[in-house]
Amino acid sequence: MTAVFAHRGAHLRERENTLGAFRDAVALGVGGVELDVRPTLDGALIVHHDPTIGRRAISHTNAAELPSYVPSLGEALEVLAGVTVNVEIKNRKDPREPTYDESGSFVRAVLDVVHGAGPHSSVVISCFDLATCVHARAYDPAMNVAWLVRKGPIAEALDRAHELKLSALNPHFTLVTRAIQERAEELDMALNVWTVNESKDIADMASLGVWSIITDQPAMALALLAGDTP
Repeated sequence: MTAVFAHRGAHLRERENTLGAFRDAVALGVGGVELDVRPTLDGALIVHHDPTIGRRAISHTNAAELPSYVPSLGEALEVLAGVTVNVEIKNRKDPREPTYDESGSFVRAVLDVVHGAGPHSSVVISCFDLATCVHARAYDPAMNVAWLVRKGPIAEALDRAHELKLSALNPHFTLVTRAIQERAEELDMALNVWTVNESKDIADMASLGVWSIITDQPAMALALLAGDTP
């Protein structure tokens, strides 16, 4: 059965990517939560989507100087014990990003925190940067690792991920068809689609049998998949 993942937590009442949003998501009964991790100047791993807070780049700021609502990765994993956590590693070559780590040290640090938090079968490591995914796979061959994909051709991306022994592909939901889902099943790879917020799209993705739906509307998605909405 398709799992519902709360995108950055259940953030309709709480600020996204905060412990409050994560607690609300768990209370809803989601199968998982998607969150974003970034390194600070002093090497802490914190949960935040954008590269900056205000005008300050997170990678150029010490953890103690960040707002109190910004949790560490360890704090987030503790709150989310019992559900699957899709940890998106924010590391890519992009002019909007102040830093890029090509050495693999960032992803290794993330995995060290994950290992310290408990059984890593409850965590999926994901990234748009394929090299980062490869570093994750090399550091921990047993970890669930997913390549995030925004554009096609998705069939080639699926085959490439399989060749690299990744566990899953996380594509934008508009790229996924029945043929792609069937190919993923042939390769024994999961599809985790994002960000699916309309009821029709949620129903369509669930009917294909994707492994998980990442959504900003987890309560609606849970009700829809349970048959509690028209």
